[in-house]
Amino acid sequence: MSLEPIYVTRPYLPPLSEVFPLLEDIWKTRVLTNSGPFHELLEETLCKQLDISNISLFSNGTLALLVALKSLRLSGEVITTPYTFIATANSICWNGLTPVFADIDPVSYNLDPCKVEQRITPNTCAVLPVHCYGNPCDVDKFKSLGENYNLPIIYDASHAFGVNIGGTSLLSYGDFATLSFHATKVFNTFEGGAVVSAGLSTKKSLDRLKNFGFVDELTVASNGINAKMSEFSAAVGLCQIHHIESCLEKRRRIARIYSSQFGQLSQVRVPIYSTNVSHNIAYYPIRISSHGASSKTRDGLVEWMRENYLVYARRYFFPLIYQFPYFSSFCDDPTSLPNAISAASEVVCLPIYAEMKEDEISRVVDSVITYFK
Repeated sequence: MSLEPIYVTRPYLPPLSEVFPLLEDIWKTRVLTNSGPFHELLEETLCKQLDISNISLFSNGTLALLVALKSLRLSGEVITTPYTFIATANSICWNGLTPVFADIDPVSYNLDPCKVEQRITPNTCAVLPVHCYGNPCDVDKFKSLGENYNLPIIYDASHAFGVNIGGTSLLSYGDFATLSFHATKVFNTFEGGAVVSAGLSTKKSLDRLKNFGFVDELTVASNGINAKMSEFSAAVGLCQIHHIESCLEKRRRIARIYSSQFGQLSQVRVPIYSTNVSHNIAYYPIRISSHGASSKTRDGLVEWMRENYLVYARRYFFPLIYQFPYFSSFCDDPTSLPNAISAASEVVCLPIYAEMKEDEISRVVDSVITYFK
């Protein structure tokens, strides 16, 4: 029997029997968008699920981050990480702001607050850390940094759905935390996103901006955009929420298997999970040491897995943001980013998703172990 490919992720979908009744309601009411009943119910449900006060739903995570930045009316430079998906930097540039890249911590892969402080100038207007792979940033240090320099801290929390630190939702930190509900995420609405904010007045401002800037039918108070989540996406989200805890536990189980199998390989560094954090295992990154005389490399492993086992791991994040042609002019000194450069050449994310079968997990394990024999 020929092997079926195993990709780095596979979206979880709720049973169609749970989705159909909600679709029938949409067809009956013909309310498709503009904060319909499912949109409102999903916001309410997510606030309870995530233990947060306010959330504004968006059509995707990129627009959520773009509008969060827009609402602050910033000008100048935003310090962020080069080790992230391109949407983080895109959102900065679309707001007419300049990204400034600081180095990352070599263990968490998150933006290093000490390196950020070294890059702060009179032109700095905000800091945009990313909870990379769902691992919490050093939120306490970023909070102090923001207070000391009077800078807003906007977290790109696209990977961090459901993550708690010390019993507190990770999304409650910062001036904003933005989420992605893209198909690749642990919680998806096919496409979607959200902004978590502390105050109701801030939420209302975000909701106006995502609806063209309308205050009421006759009044436009700001330069808004159309970034509303549809009723279909909200309905899918309401079905997904019933399965999220089960999906997260299945991901954690797979991560435990991977860590137990790969932890003895001398060239492989497995993720370190803090005991005071409830992790969502959004990704499972391993790091392949490129030091010494061994010919075994990260890129060699990726090719080996694909060609011999039909396992499609992903070099995530590679290349770094500033290595894309458009963003090259925003990095004046790549030598200041040694940890990010090293991670981009050594980290690979292995397949992990809630519905992985036992033979698929075993195939991923075998593909890695046999490469290093």
